[in-house]
Amino acid sequence: MGTFLSRHRRLAAVALPAFALVAAGCGGNGDGTDAASSDDSITIYSGRDEELIQPLIDKMEDETGLKVEVRYGKTAEMAAQLLEEGERTEADLFIAQDAGALGALGEEGMLTDLPDDVLDLVPAEFNADNGQWVGISGRSRVIAYDPRQVDTPPDSVMDLTDDEWKGKVGIAPSNASFQSFVTGLRIIEGDDAAQQWLDDMAGNGVQSYEKNGLMLDALDAGEIAISLNNHYYWYERVKELGEDAVESELHYLPGGDAGALINVAGAGILSSSDSPEQAQKALEYLLSEDAQAYFTTETSEYPLAEGVEPGENLPPLDDLEQPDIDLSDLHTLDETLKMIEESGLV
Repeated sequence: MGTFLSRHRRLAAVALPAFALVAAGCGGNGDGTDAASSDDSITIYSGRDEELIQPLIDKMEDETGLKVEVRYGKTAEMAAQLLEEGERTEADLFIAQDAGALGALGEEGMLTDLPDDVLDLVPAEFNADNGQWVGISGRSRVIAYDPRQVDTPPDSVMDLTDDEWKGKVGIAPSNASFQSFVTGLRIIEGDDAAQQWLDDMAGNGVQSYEKNGLMLDALDAGEIAISLNNHYYWYERVKELGEDAVESELHYLPGGDAGALINVAGAGILSSSDSPEQAQKALEYLLSEDAQAYFTTETSEYPLAEGVEPGENLPPLDDLEQPDIDLSDLHTLDETLKMIEESGLV
């Protein structure tokens, strides 16, 4: 019980201010009589942005006949909300921006085991080793840089604490993907080295932003020279503005560096769900060819289920030199959040 309370309080401390807004703004009435009242209705808690995933939810309703209510927030916020609600939650399915939050909920016994025919749709390396969540799309961590300021970007995030990069680097410390990267850094380099890196980055004048897109804005404006991003934000920017209008470029880190972590957006079914069959139906839709093609064409992410090729401008997933990390090991989000807080970056 002590572990549960400690993790809950840490997640809640980071997430509760925004969580309160999420809870107040969501569509549910809190008495369990809305979406849960229909046999074909489910409630999804989504840590993915509404702009990114609501069009796919709309397609899901059309294709499956499900009636879906979605409550949106940052991944850490929604994980904190689920921990707060426990078995009382109305959520049937949790969609997370990263594997870490799913693993943390699994550690607390809040996710149910998925059947093999669902897990087998995706390569095992992108699923939980205990079978409680499955990856639905993939993204790579990259260094985005301004070639007007940077001739040769570094090949390791560990080099970003050098004086050369003082005040020139941007990060998004409250973003789930950055937090998963830090957890990966802890696994690769150890906790002491990861804490030292965070402290040194803070001491080196790293610039903090709320979102990946804002860092790309800062790069184009010449405010910073380097940012730690997920790859697809850059591709979306090029798609929207045109390549000539985007000043920044991407550098995929070699040699299994922590800055090359390939994480997943994933989903798991709540063990307390009153509609597990409907939740599984929704999950199977997210792994369908139609939905996987959506991730490729609309969000520039990597499809994970077989049958859909990634976008032609993306480097092949097999060519990326990602670190040798079991994504299930990214569940220690609580410890990562504490270290980021202690560094003063949030």
